[in-house]
Amino acid sequence: MGSTIRFKRPDGKDVDGYLAEPAGGGTNAPGIVVIQEWWGLNDQIRGVADRLAAAGYRALVPDLYRGKLGLKAEEAQHLMDGLDFADAASQDIAGAVAHLKSGGSAKVGVTGFCMGGALTLLSAVLVPGMDAGVVWYGYPPLEYIDASKIKAPLMAHFALEDEAFPIAKVDALEKKLRDAGTQFEFHRYPAKHAFANEEADSKGLAMLKYDAALAEHAWNRTMAFFDTHLKH
Repeated sequence: MGSTIRFKRPDGKDVDGYLAEPAGGGTNAPGIVVIQEWWGLNDQIRGVADRLAAAGYRALVPDLYRGKLGLKAEEAQHLMDGLDFADAASQDIAGAVAHLKSGGSAKVGVTGFCMGGALTLLSAVLVPGMDAGVVWYGYPPLEYIDASKIKAPLMAHFALEDEAFPIAKVDALEKKLRDAGTQFEFHRYPAKHAFANEEADSKGLAMLKYDAALAEHAWNRTMAFFDTHLKH
């Protein structure tokens, strides 16, 4: 189990977050910043951080909504619409990366789901200290991605039946990264949006569907990727 901490953004403002560390303490363990879905910093995303801690990482989830949660889709949409994505990436997420590095993590990755996937891509552009990134079924408007600034290797998991983030734009994103010489690998799954969120089916939205087998497959790929780029 982790705990709530407070850390500094580059501009000096404070942000709360949920920090989970490996058993026995996380001194010198690599770090991963975990970015929430549009629902906010809820128990499900804390569970992702706990799972990463069990795998030997210091995992920090910045509270992008400042304590607010979206329990219904309308609430989550409202909170997401009110979020300044550039500020979240360049300040909240950059601050989280710096906090993990100051705490002893030599290398720090970023991973995010849905809205958090889009923010992971933005962070690859805006956060120089990011050492690797794993994107889960989200992307920002492609014009906001200056691929020439991306130095960290990336992995991404996309759903072929995703209504929120159409797969056709993934092809355009892939071309943009390839043309810039970015180190990346994309995986496409026969699934709907949020296929790796074990609470997806409880949300009452037809566009969401959990797939345990595909989620495990994507998770194993993710852990192998992070182990390669953050533990060595």
